[in-house]
Amino acid sequence: MEGEAKANSFRALDVDVSNSIKNDQVQEYGHKTAHTIDHDSWKQVGLLLATCFNCGWILSFSNLIMVPLGWEWGITALAAIGLFTAYANWLLAGFHFIDGQRFIRYKDIMGFLFGRHMYYMTWINQFFIFLLGNMGFIVLGGRGLKDINAAFSDSPLRLQYHIVITGVAYFTFALIVPNMSSMRAWLGVSVLFTFGYIGFMLPVLVNDGNSHRSRSYEIEGNKADKVFNGLGALAAIIVCNTSGMLLEIQSTLRKPAVNNMRKALFVQYTVGLTVYYGVCIMGYWAYGTSVSDYLPINLTGPKWAKVVANSGVYLQNIVSQHMFLQPIHEILDTKFLKLDKSINSRQNLQRRFVLRALLFTVTTFVAAALPFIGDFINFLGSFALIPLTFIFPSMIFLKVKRNTANAAQKAWHWTIIIFSSLLAVATTASAVRLIINDVTQYHFFANT
Repeated sequence: MEGEAKANSFRALDVDVSNSIKNDQVQEYGHKTAHTIDHDSWKQVGLLLATCFNCGWILSFSNLIMVPLGWEWGITALAAIGLFTAYANWLLAGFHFIDGQRFIRYKDIMGFLFGRHMYYMTWINQFFIFLLGNMGFIVLGGRGLKDINAAFSDSPLRLQYHIVITGVAYFTFALIVPNMSSMRAWLGVSVLFTFGYIGFMLPVLVNDGNSHRSRSYEIEGNKADKVFNGLGALAAIIVCNTSGMLLEIQSTLRKPAVNNMRKALFVQYTVGLTVYYGVCIMGYWAYGTSVSDYLPINLTGPKWAKVVANSGVYLQNIVSQHMFLQPIHEILDTKFLKLDKSINSRQNLQRRFVLRALLFTVTTFVAAALPFIGDFINFLGSFALIPLTFIFPSMIFLKVKRNTANAAQKAWHWTIIIFSSLLAVATTASAVRLIINDVTQYHFFANT
């Protein structure tokens, strides 16, 4: 591990932090886990990131990002935040090893450097992001199924039936595929569905865009609406570019883990980003401010075209959602499975069945009861994902490099911390305002 650290050009890997942390903060964070580590190639992880970030959520980005910001601010924000999230994740990947200690979980490195309070704060932030994100995936899948149902029936089943079907599908996949490394066998399928549904939709978007030349790109609302909606759009760009689980993904990589993680990130922020930014921009170009928060709704043409698009999105989401819920699966499996037995042993399979069933019962029930959960995901993403992505990596840098970083480096990272903190407050205020404005539309088990 020391050899890998010295080989890396990022200086944070070869400093000794043993004298820079208090004695009561020094803790041993071992590699005890029920899941696979040190196994995957950077190509596998890069492909996993590129496909999973091109999940069904990208079909809402035209509405969530471009409509509030318009062309100039929208393109500028996409480029700036994309570059900055790539940098922040590149920075964090460099701290996978500190003082010969490997960190396979984000909460572990924060606890090691800053104590138990930061350990729990990091895990709470991650937990709610992953859990609510999965509920969002379930609602998204349910709406896709309902759209397919509507193509064949004038009276489609209630949304809640489709949400339950989606929850069962996600549970089945999570039971069959126990961990992130096991997703390798499904990457080909994921790639096929990802580029299949996107490749199918792009010609339709081009045709619709050329056919509807009267569309408007004017940003609507008064000055306050424009400001708050714009802040919400910034939060959405952050959500579409990062996950808050980089170290957990990095733990699956074989050595050299730092260089391999950065290669995988390069794939995500080139190939992957080009695709989901392209869909975002094309959807806005084709329909302007009238673009729906679920792009297939706008598609013209025969019913079978929407059925094909929705089917591809639905099947791809089954794979994608699994990656974003892996940290919760890993914690539960490590706690309750027999680590001295194979993860696919009969005893562990039974325990995994119970764990997955309980988890998806809860997430599916909440998703069915609160199908407007997207507003709350934006709220949690604002004050939880921004710290995980921007603030914490700079805090780690300042802690680890406090005796070797020059004044310019320290000033740069303090600027990131301060600016990101202000951004978190502003975007959280925007999310709260959206919830307050929409509260009259909320009711349990709404058939949206």
